[in-house]
Amino acid sequence: MQSSAKTVAAYLQELPEERRWAISAIRDVIRQHLNPGFEEGMLYGMIGYYIPHSLYPSGYHCDPKQPLSFASLASQKNYMSLYLMHCYGSRDEEHWLREQFQRAGKKLDMGKSCIRFKTLEDLPLEVVGEAFRRVTVEKYIAVYEAALQQNAVAKAARGGQPPAKKKAAAKKTAVAQKKVAAHKSKPKASK
Repeated sequence: MQSSAKTVAAYLQELPEERRWAISAIRDVIRQHLNPGFEEGMLYGMIGYYIPHSLYPSGYHCDPKQPLSFASLASQKNYMSLYLMHCYGSRDEEHWLREQFQRAGKKLDMGKSCIRFKTLEDLPLEVVGEAFRRVTVEKYIAVYEAALQQNAVAKAARGGQPPAKKKAAAKKTAVAQKKVAAHKSKPKASK
């Protein structure tokens, strides 16, 4: 659920009391462990943690007007979520996180970067804090730029487009060619 709140305080006020309490507790842990250079604010309708344009002028490659997102915290319809982009971009960080959840005796319900949880007790807060503490702005930029480079190399190896996009583009071209051919073969209306 994306929020239209413009501030973190407004976002928190929108939440039901139980969710507000849980999100606020996690937010406190994040803020205690967040390295200098990262900022907090609303990003993509969630509480976001990011590298501002003043430190990383390029911004997010898909939308350079946006700062480089590092993490997000949100209340969704059926669960709450913590997005850790550095775990998505770094296998080492993802492996560390999975190992730490296991050591803490917690079940990790994780997508590519999204940790889903229903209650505060589902998260080992000391692991969340350490996940933020261990990544500096410089380290995250290095991980992010390495991932961009890997994607560029993979894209070049595929001929510039992912295979699914290549097929879709070829199909669109074939359809367009048929339409042009059909149009050319139509008899011209006489005046």
